[in-house]
Amino acid sequence: YFIFILKIEVIKICSFTTINKSTNLLAIELSIAFFFVKLHIFITSIFKIKMKYTTEIIVEVPIETFIKKFDSAENMKHWQRGLVSVEHVSGDPGQLGAKMKLNYKLDKREFTLLETITHRNLPHEFHGTYTMKGIHNTQENYFKSTDEGYTKWTSVSDFMPLNFTMRIMTYLMPKAFKKQSLKYMKDFKNFVEKGISVSNA
Repeated sequence: YFIFILKIEVIKICSFTTINKSTNLLAIELSIAFFFVKLHIFITSIFKIKMKYTTEIIVEVPIETFIKKFDSAENMKHWQRGLVSVEHVSGDPGQLGAKMKLNYKLDKREFTLLETITHRNLPHEFHGTYTMKGIHNTQENYFKSTDEGYTKWTSVSDFMPLNFTMRIMTYLMPKAFKKQSLKYMKDFKNFVEKGISVSNA
């Protein structure tokens, strides 16, 4: 990004072929100053980044069936692609304040999320935080029965990058995060409705 902007400024400078040397030098100085102003604005915006979005899906089962499948650490491997294992850390498993490690392997990349349950009011609400190196995610999940007897799942995700690399990623690829969240929800829908598991995918 920075190199691209600098190239644009250089092209502007080189286009001034009819002006004298002193004017050309001034133009160069102004262009360089303008570049660093842009750089400052960009870096400042990066450090203020906080990404929040909402995803929704209808799962065609009663809410009781939905919650029974959702509220199970054993079932997570069937709809969270790449999940290898879960490790209880502290608290009463599945209850308010409980902490659990979620170990993933996607392609050749391995990483661990630390889940902390911050709110539990099933069958209507389940909130938690998910932290890994470089990023902190607060997730609020809401469940509601539809008129057809199905379950509407609304998930609100709030990402806070903790290092420069993740700030760049959330700045350049915000849609990728939302796409991944929706993919997990679709995989859960397939698991609950059709019994399709991603554990061997």
